[in-house]
Amino acid sequence: MGRVPFNYQHLLLFRAVVVEGGASAAARRLGLAQATVSEQLKRLETSLGTDLFTRVAGRLVLTDAGVRVSRYAEQIAALGEDLAASLVADEDARAPRLVVGLSDVVPKLVAARLLRAAWRFDERLRIVCVEDDHERLLAQLAIHAVDVVLSDAPAGRSTLVRAYSHDLGGCGVSFVASPATAQRLGSGFPKALHGAPVLMPARGTSLSRDLTRFFERHGVHPQVRGEFADSALMKVLGKEGIGVFAVPTAIESAVRQDYGLVVVGRTEEVRASFFAMTVDRRVRNAAVAAMCRHGRSWLDRAE
Repeated sequence: MGRVPFNYQHLLLFRAVVVEGGASAAARRLGLAQATVSEQLKRLETSLGTDLFTRVAGRLVLTDAGVRVSRYAEQIAALGEDLAASLVADEDARAPRLVVGLSDVVPKLVAARLLRAAWRFDERLRIVCVEDDHERLLAQLAIHAVDVVLSDAPAGRSTLVRAYSHDLGGCGVSFVASPATAQRLGSGFPKALHGAPVLMPARGTSLSRDLTRFFERHGVHPQVRGEFADSALMKVLGKEGIGVFAVPTAIESAVRQDYGLVVVGRTEEVRASFFAMTVDRRVRNAAVAAMCRHGRSWLDRAE
């Protein structure tokens, strides 16, 4: 005897009736008329040559055949869901992927602008961000665990890892503080920072060294209240009035708006510079190239 053909849509409708506990409930969930549901159930029973339900005390109850068909309907529905999920997974697997090593000292607002440039280039791009210090990220770059490293300093000559630095541009810095902290400062910049509470970037970073030299040139000796690898934490503490701190002028407006800070002073004597490092002399990844172009255009305009 050959296989009895039937409509798989009718089978899935039968499953909905079983799950919902009746034809009327299934009809409401599916947005169909109850008469339509009942008619299609009858067609399924006809195609299978057996009754799937019996009525007991006014309720639809599965027959033995109905129980068996219900099991198959569940398996078929599950296979359909697996198929849809696998197609989504395949699409995700085909999406281009970029692993970005982000140095702790790069302000998140700067990183976000650069990453948005990569997404504008390719909206399908999946970016994986790995945060660590400069040297450890370069080690990961060397073994291709990351595709690009964003940092505030180029790869130094003493670095054992072969990496090429691509200048993303730079700008001066703005000193910002909470309104209450700014009000307590003396007059005149940078002399107003003498003895003032200051939050510094982590020791050993380019910005920390440049700020220290800037203070020395102007005979300013601030009260350093902390050193921070995490620039986001420094902004939160600055908002709470703990001290004055420096940010790249390119993100000054966003920092003022997001944290309610005011500008104490600006200088071009201290430069906030940023670099993208790759294992290739030329940037081969198109998304990284988009970040480089945007960085040079945006950061240099902030001068």
